[in-house]
Amino acid sequence: MRAEHRVEAVAVPGAAASVLASGVVFLQPEEAVLDAMLSGWAAQQRSRLLSAGTVEQRELQVRRFVAFTNEYPWRWSPADVEEWSADMVSRGLAHSTVRGYQNAVALFLGYVTDRRYGWDQVCEQRFGTHPVQVLHEWNTAAHRSAVEARPGNRPLSREELQAFFDYCDEQVTRAGQSGRKGWLAAFRDATVFKVLYGWGLRRREAAKLDTVDWSANAAAPEFGRHGALAVRFGKATRGSPPRRRTVLTTMGWAAEAVAEWMTEIRPAYRVTGTVLWPTERGGRISVEHINDRFAAYRDALGLDKILSPHCLRHSYVSHLLEDGFDHLFVQQQAGHSWGSTTAVYTSVGSDFKNTALRRALDRAFIPEQ
Repeated sequence: MRAEHRVEAVAVPGAAASVLASGVVFLQPEEAVLDAMLSGWAAQQRSRLLSAGTVEQRELQVRRFVAFTNEYPWRWSPADVEEWSADMVSRGLAHSTVRGYQNAVALFLGYVTDRRYGWDQVCEQRFGTHPVQVLHEWNTAAHRSAVEARPGNRPLSREELQAFFDYCDEQVTRAGQSGRKGWLAAFRDATVFKVLYGWGLRRREAAKLDTVDWSANAAAPEFGRHGALAVRFGKATRGSPPRRRTVLTTMGWAAEAVAEWMTEIRPAYRVTGTVLWPTERGGRISVEHINDRFAAYRDALGLDKILSPHCLRHSYVSHLLEDGFDHLFVQQQAGHSWGSTTAVYTSVGSDFKNTALRRALDRAFIPEQ
């Protein structure tokens, strides 16, 4: 029976016996066991088809908790969780961020306390104790809302948006007039921001674009070869690959900006691949670069520091609805599974709401003939 149990434990992806050699005396046993736990947990998550990015981020949160407590998982207590959570709140982390960090540690403890993986026996033999689940409903942030974004993460007004794009173009002009090397990068970044807004993209979706993702739309020939955009790296649900969608072009000026970039400016980078937004070394721009450049322009304009590139996506949804586009069309353009999510992104102006109200009242109070 014992032999059968050991075989079953090894067969489970991430079992202790598969990542930690038995009978070995380590110079730093605590560190060795912790590293083995995290390796086993990574294997367990990969077997559930979770992305490499998700696995890496979760490990990072666990290691942060280890550093904060200065203790190992088999010695953690609920008090450690409460002190850690209080520290994150005091540093101004968003509710969703705190909850995400807590969730990562809770999932890790769920793995190491599951008897199928054998970590309880390993810890008992080596340290005389074993890990327990220390995160519960009474010491973790609750998930009570479908969307937990910061309240300040709002759409830009049309005036703010115009000022932002004007500033982007000014940076291109200034760099060109001065002969600075950064002219190409300034043009590229200005076009990136216009694409984020013009097609309502997330940052990662935009950063991953290639030139071949654009195509013509027979229903809108006025946009040329930029009538539709294939988004191949949409936001994934847990354990699934990135979701794909096609976003139809709705703004002629945005299509013109992309056409100019692709035909006249991008060739100056002398790249041989299909990367839409190349760097000087021929790589692909990062999400962090988009964040940093947006923040620099935002601060130079004196806009609210809580605004982020994601606000351009919020603006896209709001402005399409203000301009009379059908709600279902906007939902599909944004790649939302539920209309309620699109509604959260929306902040239509008073003129739009008053017009909608007037139409409804006129229909309700049409005098009888």
